Amino acid sequence: MRSSKVGRGRVLAAAVVVAAASLLAIPVTASAAGDTAATSNASGSYLVSTTKNSDRKVTISVYSPSMDRKIPLEVILPSDTSVPRPTLYLLNGAGGGEDSATWQRKTDVMNFFKDKNVNVVTPLEGAFSYYTDWVKDDPKLGRQKWQTFLNEELPPVIDATFNTDKVQSIAAISMTATSALNLAIAKPGFYKSVGAYSGCAETSTFAGQEAIRVVTGTRGGGDITNMWGPLDGPGWVENDPVVNAEKLRGTDLYIAAGSGLPGPHETLDAPGINGQVGALANQVIVGGVIEAAANYCTHNLANRLAQLNIPATFDFKPAGTHSWGYWQDDLHNSWPMIARSLGI
Repeated sequence: MRSSKVGRGRVLAAAVVVAAASLLAIPVTASAAGDTAATSNASGSYLVSTTKNSDRKVTISVYSPSMDRKIPLEVILPSDTSVPRPTLYLLNGAGGGEDSATWQRKTDVMNFFKDKNVNVVTPLEGAFSYYTDWVKDDPKLGRQKWQTFLNEELPPVIDATFNTDKVQSIAAISMTATSALNLAIAKPGFYKSVGAYSGCAETSTFAGQEAIRVVTGTRGGGDITNMWGPLDGPGWVENDPVVNAEKLRGTDLYIAAGSGLPGPHETLDAPGINGQVGALANQVIVGGVIEAAANYCTHNLANRLAQLNIPATFDFKPAGTHSWGYWQDDLHNSWPMIARSLGI
């Protein structure tokens, strides 16, 4: 039985490689724009600058000692800032917010959080990094110490700058759905809940490593052995959410994946398609194959959590591709659980 699963994983992983190749071919203490407020803490990180974009959105820059650079982030403010509020770290996908494939541009995120009392924090860098700590600087992608930044350096700055209640959750899509789970197992209990949409929860298996090879190696041009060392080394096991699923105990989990078959968002009038037959075909074919692979990994995580008797909500959709319409649905559907975990 296990050998058939492995074989299926290899087939799906190989399909992802082909699909990805096709895809490549085709109250705030912040003041006015430009002002600085060096909110320092034990990690050495601090707020560099804040720009007010609107009454509900600001862009900030935070210095990361581990990466020795300033990291830009977007923050959606709570509807009521009169008392401290919790924080949702909402991660973009493989592009890390450096391209147009972002929550802000592809979904109704601003309108969705319009009446909600939560700080929503989204990094605007980190493309192809898996938001983890790399063991070596990469010639192409540079220094990546995102686990240190997101788990240790950033939260104290967010808490001090936005007067939070120091309670946080995390949600993410695709590449960063893996990252969200990794960040949670790296610091058990820190995130009250995790929303992981269309990600591959494995990193030490053939299927999981092929997904990373496609995203970070093929698309990003990085050497994936600079991430966690040799593929058969301990780093890949240490960062595998399936292997380390016990560390998710006590964290509320909402994990979603589609089947890869065309669903309600595969129409010519769907957002992002805009009547373009080529865009629809790409979403159906490429997005379908990638989502089928994510579905396979997600089932493996579901089985592991069931073995350990760790409760989790899994949304296995009978249809759905690797695309934004479904991720917007996932955020909406998982919000009640996330909100409860944050005490909203």
